[in-house]
Amino acid sequence: MEQAEDFRQETRALHGLVASLPPNAFEEPTQFKGWTIVDVIRHLHFWNRMAHFQLSDPDALVGHLKTMATRGIPMRAYEAEQLGHLSPSGLVAEWAVFAETTADLFATADPKARLKWAGPDMSARSSITARLMETWAHGQEVYDHAGVVRKNDNRVRNIVTLGVNTFGWTYATRGEKPPASMPNLVLTAPSGEIWTHGDPSETERIEGLAEEFCQVVTQTRNIADTNLKVTGPVATDWMSKAQCFAGAPNPPPAPGTRYTRKAATA
Repeated sequence: MEQAEDFRQETRALHGLVASLPPNAFEEPTQFKGWTIVDVIRHLHFWNRMAHFQLSDPDALVGHLKTMATRGIPMRAYEAEQLGHLSPSGLVAEWAVFAETTADLFATADPKARLKWAGPDMSARSSITARLMETWAHGQEVYDHAGVVRKNDNRVRNIVTLGVNTFGWTYATRGEKPPASMPNLVLTAPSGEIWTHGDPSETERIEGLAEEFCQVVTQTRNIADTNLKVTGPVATDWMSKAQCFAGAPNPPPAPGTRYTRKAATA
């Protein structure tokens, strides 16, 4: 699956940044709910492990999910319980190696295979795409904290597609009826290609950089902090609360609260 290779490359890109950070950076709070970089990498590594179990040991996956549910232990606390014995450098090393193993496993899987998960079963393609999305989205707080503007690749197309496919989900998770039609998307890829979705429209339209659309649907930026051109009431409403990830409705960050910090100078 192409998505498995895209997940691998996104992880490698984030690892290259994380591996260059000074030791003190790992325990500093980021702009994402005060998570530290250790929290971010621990979260990514834990759920990469769970995704690997989907194919290698479904019973182990179910066991972990049941343990969290029956003990009522919060997700981050359980992640720390499972991986807290690792030093920051040990965690980063293990995460990087295991991500390669996960990519290898999914690369040869049947994309349509139905796999167990915390919610409804999902396809193998959807699972590894979700791992790519999480790596990219949670990676944003690391790039922001390090003062590094990420150089994106066309693999963000997977996240664009996820954003498109979850148009209705944004409303459903809020108990709202989705609009009949999704706005027209006209997005410029990192390569300069133009990606379009939805029926052509001048009255309901979102236009701009694909990576900024991805930032909005993954809630790493408020729409006000992007240069996306949003036209029409449906487009405006969607961009005010877009959510491409599962779970309860989550509000986007407030304007001006998620940004790339100025890099520290010597």
